[in-house]
Amino acid sequence: MHQAAALTDVGTERPHNEDACGVIVLDDHPASGIVAVVCDGVSSGEAGETASGKAVEVTLRAFREHPAAWSFGKRLFRAVQQANIEVYDLALVVPELRGMSTTLTAVAVAGGELSAAHIGDSRLYLARGGSITQLTKDHTVAAEKTRLGLLRADKARNHPDRSTLTRSLGRELIAAIDRITTRVQQGDTLIVCSDGLYNVLEDQELREIAQGGDPADACRGLIEAANQRGTVDNLSAVVIRVDGGAPDAPRAAGGLRARLAKLVPWRT
Repeated sequence: MHQAAALTDVGTERPHNEDACGVIVLDDHPASGIVAVVCDGVSSGEAGETASGKAVEVTLRAFREHPAAWSFGKRLFRAVQQANIEVYDLALVVPELRGMSTTLTAVAVAGGELSAAHIGDSRLYLARGGSITQLTKDHTVAAEKTRLGLLRADKARNHPDRSTLTRSLGRELIAAIDRITTRVQQGDTLIVCSDGLYNVLEDQELREIAQGGDPADACRGLIEAANQRGTVDNLSAVVIRVDGGAPDAPRAAGGLRARLAKLVPWRT
């Protein structure tokens, strides 16, 4: 069984926490695994806290309610869609919450398969051995400029638009949500975190801390390290340790020539 932990913290300068995170472990048939969510409220004050907390609560609840026969990826994406609708609807009926939204990065891991749903600038990383890879794309003005070649990556980290979102959950009735699917291996470590964490810790620092203990210790280590740097934002971290993974896909006997022969007979 995979191992996971989640932790959020107000940080060193904010009066309240607009981040939210959560993890559930599922063992229902036919699949068992872990589902985790990190959200960072976009609107200030009560609205930001409400948006992130609501998004986490609905995503985990809806995932549980969807049929166990569905794939984890389908259950996750439908759950995030439901979270978007409920955050949007709540903002419509409560004047004090008007315009609220949140980032969301959610992952579901079952066996050797990882599925993720993502919107905003919270991140999902895969740490394997001595390397770390960001699996999500930041939906920010600075990141879009970088992808278009208008801004160098080393300049984007401190750019004024690095936190200006181009997408967020709950802002519109239909959200443009990224879907990610990849295989994971025995010993892989997954890190889901808000920008308060990765803005002060380098990617390799994230990897070293996350791989340095069990998931609960790793989450505490990440939060403590960021707070020691004096982060100005709230902090959230989820760490998942993969226990078991997908075997390599079998190769067709005879290689490419044999596969093509099934379609076009070879002349001799």
